[in-house]
Amino acid sequence: MAPRSGILSVFALLLAGGAAFLWWHYRPEALPAGIAMANGRIEATQIDIATKLPGRIKEVLVKEGDFVDRGQIAARMDALALQAELRQAQAQLAQATSAIATANAVVAQRVSELTLAQSTLRRSQDLVQRNYITAQKLDSDRAQMLSAEAALAAARSKVVEAQFALEAANAAVTHISTDLDDSVLKVPRAGRIQYRLAEPGEVLGAGGKVLNMIDLADVYMTVFLPEGNAGRVAIGAEARLVLDAAPQYVIPAKVTFVAAEAQFTPKTVETQAEREKLVFRVKAQIAPELLQTYLTRVKTGLPGVAYVRIDANAAWPEKLQVKLPPQ
Repeated sequence: MAPRSGILSVFALLLAGGAAFLWWHYRPEALPAGIAMANGRIEATQIDIATKLPGRIKEVLVKEGDFVDRGQIAARMDALALQAELRQAQAQLAQATSAIATANAVVAQRVSELTLAQSTLRRSQDLVQRNYITAQKLDSDRAQMLSAEAALAAARSKVVEAQFALEAANAAVTHISTDLDDSVLKVPRAGRIQYRLAEPGEVLGAGGKVLNMIDLADVYMTVFLPEGNAGRVAIGAEARLVLDAAPQYVIPAKVTFVAAEAQFTPKTVETQAEREKLVFRVKAQIAPELLQTYLTRVKTGLPGVAYVRIDANAAWPEKLQVKLPPQ
């Protein structure tokens, strides 16, 4: 029994020694004092492409996963009712335009009548002094001139009313034309369609979501650092991102946001013990130019590690030197 126990003891020692050697050989390299690390996930700005007015979806022109450009038409709403309203408003605009022309013609007529009445009054004033006509005739001509002035003022008022009607008709045409433009749902930024939330034929209310997309020029990793590290992070500080799916690559990034208030670490991060600690949210953003180069490879939700330089004089270790995949 003794020799067998000795063999087992030697075997156990060999296993322990081998495990210790493997741990020593593959142990994580210690980070320099000026670099902090934290776990996070790749995120991107999400945008909902939604309706402005209630209505029925006529067609959806993109699919999930499609790359889209700013201004590209993504969907159309049924706009038959709006088109009918536009024709009605355009008819009212034409009517208002014609009313202005008519009102101006009336003004010209009233000006002519007033000119004649003024000339008649002047002649009557001269003739009454010579006793060629009676004072009654002079009073009649003066009344005629005053009536012509009042008629001219009324005609000019009609022109103002017609101009207001024209402005209202123009505004109605513009308003309906804007609603028609809004019935064509366009992509606000270049990116990728993530979810198709509605299909042709569905009736949506105002603000109904049709598509969800991500802005591939605004991709970042959100991490949570303890107060001691977060307080030393400067906006614009360098960062390095290493994704679990591709640990051989090191992606450069920059700190673009540091929260002003501490919070408990979210439940999605590590262990319950870590969640009990107060931390500050930090955003490490990837440069849009780099994202454009690897546009088809950008994916959100990927877990990884962010290394943040909290000391501007700290040097990046060899394992965190930038290493990008081939284009």
